[in-house]
Amino acid sequence: MHDDSLDAPQVLREYAFLGDGRRGALIGPRGDVSWLCAPNWESGAVFAGLLGGRGQYAVTPIDVRYVWGGCYDPGSLVWTSRWVTTGGIVHSREALALPSDPHRVTMLRRVQAVDGSARVGVLLDARAEFGRFPLGDLARDEHGWTGRTGSLHVRWTGGADARPDGEGRLRMVLDLPEGAHHDLVLELSDRPFDAPAPEAQRAWEATEGAWRSAVPEVDGTLADRDARHACAVLHGLSTPEGGTVAAATTSLPERAEAGRNYDYRYAWVRDQSFAGLAAAAAGADGLLDRAVRFVSQRLLADGPGLAPAYLAGSGARVPDEQELGFLPGYPGAPVRTGNWVNKQFQLDAFGESILLLAAAARAGRLDDDGRRALGVAVDVVERRWNEPDAGMWELNPRAWTHSRLTCVAGLRQAAEAAPGVAAGRLDDLAERILNHTAATSLHPDGRWQRSPKDPLVDAALLFPGIRGALPPQDPRTIQTMAAVRRDLAEDGYVYRFHTGGQPLGTAEGAFLLCGFGMALAEHRVGNTVAAARWFERNRAACGPPGLFAEEYDVRQRQLRGNLPQAFVHALLLESAVALGRPTS
Repeated sequence: MHDDSLDAPQVLREYAFLGDGRRGALIGPRGDVSWLCAPNWESGAVFAGLLGGRGQYAVTPIDVRYVWGGCYDPGSLVWTSRWVTTGGIVHSREALALPSDPHRVTMLRRVQAVDGSARVGVLLDARAEFGRFPLGDLARDEHGWTGRTGSLHVRWTGGADARPDGEGRLRMVLDLPEGAHHDLVLELSDRPFDAPAPEAQRAWEATEGAWRSAVPEVDGTLADRDARHACAVLHGLSTPEGGTVAAATTSLPERAEAGRNYDYRYAWVRDQSFAGLAAAAAGADGLLDRAVRFVSQRLLADGPGLAPAYLAGSGARVPDEQELGFLPGYPGAPVRTGNWVNKQFQLDAFGESILLLAAAARAGRLDDDGRRALGVAVDVVERRWNEPDAGMWELNPRAWTHSRLTCVAGLRQAAEAAPGVAAGRLDDLAERILNHTAATSLHPDGRWQRSPKDPLVDAALLFPGIRGALPPQDPRTIQTMAAVRRDLAEDGYVYRFHTGGQPLGTAEGAFLLCGFGMALAEHRVGNTVAAARWFERNRAACGPPGLFAEEYDVRQRQLRGNLPQAFVHALLLESAVALGRPTS
């Protein structure tokens, strides 16, 4: 019924994402949920097949040949897997239930025989802590099964006909006549169940209603459907407490055997600001308020000790990086959890925070905590702007040009937008930082270079111009854009920088954040046709579910890195909105 092929990972473009803000799942074209951490983003995986661990939850047509497709309900992360078989059409509707519970994840699956009868195999193999703990303590009743895996309690409603196979896996076959459906409700909790299992239809109605309330209509953009979908993805990656994880996964490689694989299941301050700026542009007030709340709380708590990243739900420290040697990993990379970024100082995070808080002020959504946090960020920039930092790309500490110019942009925006802040002080500080940076980091050809001692071109230097550090037609901005087009662009995509003298595409893929950044930069200087071309090219760098990873392998047309990547969806949303409006 289920063979070992379910254990083989798919190319990333074929995975759909389910999210409820507190955790996320990846589901492949065989109806295989191959990734889900519970109860939180940073927890161990219960379904770790993506990284070679044990653990799957699959709903798959059997005894027939089939081809796969699927789509999301508009403005939601309610996904329908669709299989056209030799005898008909089968759907499996999937979602993580809303409203989310911090202690319990509920996955809804509704299998439907749409055209013709359907024969579907179901496998539940829940294994906590990346596959180390099989499902045990099994008990069956008329509705389904209960059990334990590691410290998690499991309840599966709708699976009463399943039988254990001796290894903790539950298997069954659903035979559905045309027009019939069967509901499966899986709950995973770090506490005992103290209430009856949810009724499937009510859970579906609550989930669909929650998505309708959360994700606004996004229209008048260059790509309304994709912009709204990006907004839904950001909601799915954002906890109710405010933190937006950089991605739902860990250890998906940027390059095979290159050692470039990281755990992105944490909330980066920079990414949070990108998401908030996109939300402000799109009028997604809920997302904007979450971002402002999270960043404000972190600034008020940690001040000059602001970490680059935190746990998304609690705001606690990111754990140190470690390698999980018992897992083979996604082909091409070992498995890592935690992140060494927690030891870095990133000056640009303060500049990005100021930009976010200024955008909230313009939208009339900056509260007293936000105003105090803005003051903290400005004070830190004033004291520390000339210190070496790790920069946007989290490299060895230097006087990175991007970091300083991002602070200039933030100060300029805050001087215009934030009430109760001494605008003169902010403008004076911005001018001082700009003048020093121009004296030390302006290349002889008139463009910005990476740092005083590094003359290379860097696509990060597009962003200060986008954010208003300088007027749109400032020659330094124009020359920087020209250098990025000349040195870092290929086939409509943009790379971060040259690595070790290697040709583009050898060391890493194109960076989609930078591609959408180029679209914004072109639009800001009035190159509307070029902006649309960059936007459309980078918008194509996804698979059927419309999800974007961090990087794109231009030659192989494959997604690289963790999935889905929040800041790419944020820049898609922001650029779609901006390019749908006339230039000023």
